[in-house]
Amino acid sequence: MATTGTDWLSTGEAARRLGVTVRTLYRFIDEGQLPAFKMGRVIRLRGADVDSFIEAARIQPGTLEHLYPDARAGGDDG
Repeated sequence: MATTGTDWLSTGEAARRLGVTVRTLYRFIDEGQLPAFKMGRVIRLRGADVDSFIEAARIQPGTLEHLYPDARAGGDDG
């Protein structure tokens, strides 16, 4: 039997790789953010797709300023 060399992950393995719960992983799949495949009664994900999802989620520098207060803007200097 020939193998395709695809690194298949179970939902549990993919969730652990992403550091999220399986429920969150299902949401990513259902929202179309992460491709998955139903094989019989099980759902499998390609390792390369999970890795691509991780790379796409990379935060660009300078995009999180809204999450922390800027002491220079309207701050009390003393």
